[in-house]
Amino acid sequence: MNNYYAVLGIDSDASSATIKNAYRKKASEFHPDKNPAPDAAARFREIQEAYDLLSDPAKRRDYDESRRRSLLEDPFRTAQEIWTTYMNKVLR
Repeated sequence: MNNYYAVLGIDSDASSATIKNAYRKKASEFHPDKNPAPDAAARFREIQEAYDLLSDPAKRRDYDESRRRSLLEDPFRTAQEIWTTYMNKVLR
């Protein structure tokens, strides 16, 4: 499961205005027309996907509930995902 909050660089309790501002900043940074990096298009799609989910209150609520269930049902796998996400952010 992707950590869409990490994709946008925000906390899980972020307001809708914070989500929108983070999306605009990240989308501008990774837009393929402005960023020549080979992975810019993929990162832009991931940012768009995160915003689409987090900006819709019903989808966000379902996503948050799914994250809570994952942590309770399989904490080892969840810890691995968190560690992988963290390492990807540090190494990028």
